[in-house]
Amino acid sequence: MKTQRILIALSGINLALTIFLLSQIHRVDARVADPGSPAPVLRGSSLEIVDDQGRVRASIKIHQGDPNYKWPDGKVGYPETVMFRLIDPKGRPEVKLGASVEGAGLGLIGETDTVQALLKAEGPNSTLKLADKAGKQQLIKP
Repeated sequence: MKTQRILIALSGINLALTIFLLSQIHRVDARVADPGSPAPVLRGSSLEIVDDQGRVRASIKIHQGDPNYKWPDGKVGYPETVMFRLIDPKGRPEVKLGASVEGAGLGLIGETDTVQALLKAEGPNSTLKLADKAGKQQLIKP
């Protein structure tokens, strides 16, 4: 009988503790009480916006650099980069905007990955590359 009383007491304590902890959970709300005042700053190392199905549709992330990464053109190294992506419902990034210490770039991708407009300002150089579905490319340099 004594064991049963102890178990009932422990269950009661667990229930009280659960109720207390659940009452401490506060919902995060980005709305401001005074519409005339500016919204508070949202800070973090990345941001993702998802649709109703939970798919990521936009993201801003910081990608760590890799000094050992080998590019197809033979260049070695990848600097820390901040990347903004707009993603279609199928999960393909259609718009990419990136920036690093070496420069910045904007990529617009069309119906397929080969249809693209790429604008790059890297180091002392800038380029605009246009490509269509048939594989025809045009590179514009100043």
